Amino acid sequence: MGVIRQCSRSACRQSAVATLTYVYAESTAVLGPLATYAEPHSYDLCAQHAESLTVPRGWEVMRLAMPSSPPQPGPNDLLALANAVREAASAPAPEQRTARAPFDGPVPAEGTTRRHLRILRDPS
Repeated sequence: MGVIRQCSRSACRQSAVATLTYVYAESTAVLGPLATYAEPHSYDLCAQHAESLTVPRGWEVMRLAMPSSPPQPGPNDLLALANAVREAASAPAPEQRTARAPFDGPVPAEGTTRRHLRILRDPS
């Protein structure tokens, strides 16, 4: 799936479970479930920092309902995964896209040396 996001608080290595967003025009901090994508003006918080959140005097904290457990994959997630696998399987292989000969590696130029990377042939 995706990368596990960490808490935005400095020196905290816990995984994030909530997202904090500030609405400056309304002096409100909105704390809710972890957003699907990391946003540049939002902060991901672990459970401890989400629970102990404080805001400046005069500000309001809006706490949205947090799920008790991580969401399980639904039928739409499984269908999207199956469609991605089908699409990848039906795409032509790189050697089928062009009429060139099989890849034998780069032709070394005079004075070049071989590096630590090697080209491995397909065993089939």
